[in-house]
Amino acid sequence: MIKYYGHSAFELQLDGYKILIDPWISNPLSPERPAQIKDVDLIIVTHGHGDHVGDVVSIAKNNPKARVVAIYELAEHLGRQIGDPGRAVGGNIGGPMKIDGVNLKIALTPALHSSPYGAPTGVIVMAKDVTIYHAGDTSVMMDMKLIGEIYSPQVAMLPIGGHFTMDPVEAAKAVELLSPKVVIPMHYATFPVLYGRPEELEALVKKKGLPAKIVAMKPGERLDPKHVL
Repeated sequence: MIKYYGHSAFELQLDGYKILIDPWISNPLSPERPAQIKDVDLIIVTHGHGDHVGDVVSIAKNNPKARVVAIYELAEHLGRQIGDPGRAVGGNIGGPMKIDGVNLKIALTPALHSSPYGAPTGVIVMAKDVTIYHAGDTSVMMDMKLIGEIYSPQVAMLPIGGHFTMDPVEAAKAVELLSPKVVIPMHYATFPVLYGRPEELEALVKKKGLPAKIVAMKPGERLDPKHVL
């Protein structure tokens, strides 16, 4: 199950685990507040900007079993912020990480962006029945071709807002490189400067003749991947 909180914040419920990615739950589009988030197992953060680190610290403190997964330097920083460095799992870009007690595979991927702590990343989450790619904040890049070939994500969460990330034109090229079955647009409409819209991406993907389905989720909406794959 996938739940969207607006901006780039998602909740995944996969193989019995509850996972948050870039949990800025207090963003202007979100219908929920951080204090409402319970029973979290993993919090994955793609990079150190405030609109992606978001509410990690408060959520982690309210969910004492949750571990924070990120690029090494960011994980170390967040571990100190929550007051328990042992709950931080720092990795790097490359092969999937093995996290004690977790039977999911998680890999950090390159992203073309910036970050105050370590390198910016995307993330691949591999469950039994679905592989999901959250691109973080990035421009389009040829590494997406390798990500598609190696991990074959069926679902790709791609930023489309422009200005700080890909816009619909670049995101359509990313769809071509990745070859996912489903694309969930993100990082748009939160602020006026983020001009890209899902309907633009959908039109460009159709123009390219790509079979990917564009699923524009509303903040607070849930999606069962089985219903769209």
